[in-house]
Amino acid sequence: MIAFMEIQIRKINEGDNAAIAALIRKVLTEFKRNQDGTVFTDPTTDDLFSLFNTKNSIYWIAEAQGEILGGCGIYPTEGLPEGCAELVKFYLSPESRGKGIGKKLLEQSFESAKTMGFNQLYLESFPEFLTAIALYEKYGFKYRSEALGNSGHFACNVWMVKDL
Repeated sequence: MIAFMEIQIRKINEGDNAAIAALIRKVLTEFKRNQDGTVFTDPTTDDLFSLFNTKNSIYWIAEAQGEILGGCGIYPTEGLPEGCAELVKFYLSPESRGKGIGKKLLEQSFESAKTMGFNQLYLESFPEFLTAIALYEKYGFKYRSEALGNSGHFACNVWMVKDL
């Protein structure tokens, strides 16, 4: 059982790469989205630490007692409108869902995006991620009819945007 007070939200470090990549792929497999056109096959998934050394990006890790429970980031995806960043790679381990950890990661990511000067966030997802989509809706994300930017994740078919 994960006690909420033991949860630490911190920036990614290089030693997190293998664990967070494994967690992301485990979740995608759980929801039968372990396919091309997703972060499952994206080569950057194996080195998120380097990816998030990009200017105006950050990746947050949720950890308890040395175990990575999930992560969420902000990234200035190529092709997005000015002032817009992408909310990326938001994944939680099955045992950490429903405990407020996702909300903490999202809120930390929103604050980071504002601090970096972004006024809008875009995301790509799948209809199978019902709980995440409900959370996005709760936080004010609105559906779009088409993708924005050039994430390379052509398999995603839910697109949402939020004003900060």
